[in-house]
Amino acid sequence: MKNAYWTTTILTSLFLLWSAYTYIFSKATIEGVRELGFPDHFRIQLGILKVIAVLILLIPQIPIQYKEWAYSGVFLFFITAIVAHTAHKDPIVITLINILLIAITFYSNYSLHKITH
Repeated sequence: MKNAYWTTTILTSLFLLWSAYTYIFSKATIEGVRELGFPDHFRIQLGILKVIAVLILLIPQIPIQYKEWAYSGVFLFFITAIVAHTAHKDPIVITLINILLIAITFYSNYSLHKITH
């Protein structure tokens, strides 16, 4: 179960880090976020919060309660992404990717509880 936890947590973390990087530095992503109707300060805030979530999820010494809050924030990010991309009438593949990421993140959370209890 530890392997499942670390595999899914690292996958989630890698996506979050890549996403945070693009939110801050990618002109295409910056424009895309604007087209979705979000202001720049929200994009920057999300980028920073994703990095914080990664740190919380990856550092083993951080209490599980904080990890739960990080997971909640990550789930909220994916749900918000689905709603925004659906409202923008983006291709369904974006929604499917976000659903897959929700499943991976859910399994990370599930396996965390299995190895800590």
